[in-house]
Amino acid sequence: MKVAEAVGRALTAAGVDHVFGVVGSGNFHLTNAMVAAGSRYVAARHEGGAATMADAYARTSGTVAALSVHQGPGLTNALTGIAEAAKSGTPLVVLAAEATQRTSNFYVDQEALARAVGAVTERVTSAEEAVEQACGAVRRAVRERRTVLLNLPLDVQAMEALPAGPVPVVTPRAPVEPSWSDIAALATALSAARRPVFVAGRGARSPGARDALIALADQHGALLATSAVAHGLFHDHPWSLGISGGFASPRTVELIQGADLIVGWGCALNMWTMRHGRLIGPDATVVQIDDDAAALGVHRDVHVGVTGDVELTARLALDHTGTERREGYRNRTLGPGIRLRNVPYEDESTRDRIDPRTLSIALDDILPAERVVGVDSGNFMGYPSAYLSVPDHHGFCFTQAFQSIGLGLATTIGAALARPDRLPVAALGDGGALMGAAELDTVRRLGLPMVVVVYNDEGYGAEVHHFGPDGFPLDTVTFPATDIAAIARGYGFEAVTVRTRADLKAVEDWVAGPRAEPLLVDAKVAGERGSWWLEEAFRGH
Repeated sequence: MKVAEAVGRALTAAGVDHVFGVVGSGNFHLTNAMVAAGSRYVAARHEGGAATMADAYARTSGTVAALSVHQGPGLTNALTGIAEAAKSGTPLVVLAAEATQRTSNFYVDQEALARAVGAVTERVTSAEEAVEQACGAVRRAVRERRTVLLNLPLDVQAMEALPAGPVPVVTPRAPVEPSWSDIAALATALSAARRPVFVAGRGARSPGARDALIALADQHGALLATSAVAHGLFHDHPWSLGISGGFASPRTVELIQGADLIVGWGCALNMWTMRHGRLIGPDATVVQIDDDAAALGVHRDVHVGVTGDVELTARLALDHTGTERREGYRNRTLGPGIRLRNVPYEDESTRDRIDPRTLSIALDDILPAERVVGVDSGNFMGYPSAYLSVPDHHGFCFTQAFQSIGLGLATTIGAALARPDRLPVAALGDGGALMGAAELDTVRRLGLPMVVVVYNDEGYGAEVHHFGPDGFPLDTVTFPATDIAAIARGYGFEAVTVRTRADLKAVEDWVAGPRAEPLLVDAKVAGERGSWWLEEAFRGH
C-alpha cells in the first residue's frame, strides 16, 4: 500500500466523512482511497467553490470536513475559500499535494500561502509517520477549531507505507470549565441587572448551548439576540429579538440600546454585531464569555470576561443564582416590529423592477419553512438575512468573515449536503452569481432541489451606492442586462425572471410540484437606493 492510500484511509477512519475538491494527478490516489474507505467525495467545478462547500458543510453539520486539491494551482485557486474558513474558525483539513522541486511548474511555497490567509500547516514527511501526521492534522482541526493545510509531497505519497494500527475517530476537546470566581462575577452582574440582553454567537451553536442559555435567560428575564452567524438559534422563543447589528429592526435596536447588561455568549461583540458600539448604552455593563481567553475584549472593553464553554458557563451560572425567576427586561411587549418584514415601508416596485423587500417577504411566505439559507455578500445581503426566517441555527449559513462575493452558491451546496432534509435556498447578487456560476452544474449534478434567488441590480450595488452620490463615474461597477435565467436553463435548471409580485406565481408552482430540477429566480430588483445596512458596512473599511 502506498502512502497516499494509507493516508486516505486514515483520514476517513479519523472522522472525515465528506471530502470536496477538484481531482488532478497529485490528489487522485489520495481522494480515491478516501472514497474506498467510506468518505463521500463531492466534485466541484472550481477549487474555490470546493473550499467553500467544505467550509459550509463543516459549519452546518458540526463536523470536520476535508478539501482535496492538486499541487500548486489547485491550492491557489482555493485560497479565498480557505481564508474564509480560517477566519471563521472552521474545522477543515485542506489536503494539498505538494511539488517540492523548485524546478517544477507546480512549485509554490504552500506553507507561506496557508499562513498568509490564517490557516495553520502540517506536512506528511515520511512513510513511517504518514498516518500519524495525517491524524494529527485532523486532531488539530477539530480540537483547536482551525483550518489546517496538510501538505502531501508527491514523492512521499508514492512511497510504500508501513503497517499501521487502528485509527480512532477524533473527538472534540473537553469543554473549557470557567473558574468559580468568573461564575461569581457573572452571577453578580446578572443579579444586578434589570434589563439584560443575551447576544449569542458562533460559540453558542454547539449542542446543548441553546437550552442552557434559554434556561438562564428565563430565570433573569433576559431578551435573546444573536449575531448573524447564529441566526435562528432562538427562532421560536417569544422573547427573541432576532439578529443584533446591521440587520436588526429599529425595535430590536431600541431594546438592545436600552439594556443595562449585555452578555455576549461565544460572540465577539464586534463592530457588525454592536454597530460599532452604538448598540451599547452608556451605562450598560458588558460581559463576554468565550472558551478562548485570547478572544475576550478584542473588539471592545468588557467589564467581565469569562473564559469558559458557553453551555457549561450558563448552567453553572444558573446553579449559582438560585431558582427565583425575575421579570427583568420582559416587562413590556416586543411587538411585531421585531421582524423587519412587519415594519411598514413604501414599496418602490415599478413595472420592470421589484422592491427587494417585497420580493423577500413574498419568498418568505412561499418557500417551505424547513429551509437552509446560504447568503452571498453584497449590497443585497441584508434582505435575505433579515427577511427570510429559518427554523434554527442549522438553517442559516453565513460565510462573510472575509466579505468576498461569489461564495454564496457554494455555501448553500455545502449546507444542503449537511441538511438534506431541508429545502436549500441560495441568496445571491448578480455579481456573485455570475462569479460562481460554474457551480450551477454541481447543483444540477448532485440533484439538489435548490432555489437560487438572484437579486439582480445589474451592478456591484455596494460600490454603486457608496460612490454614486458623490458623483463618481460608475462605468466600472455597472453592467449591461444579463439574462441569468437563460444561463441557468443551460445548466439544467428551471428558471423564471421576476419583475413583479405576480411573476412569483412560477415559484409557487415549482414549490407545489415535483421539484424535479433546481429553480433559479432572476429577480430584477429596484436599485435606486443602497440597503439600510450599507453605511454600517463601509464604516468597517
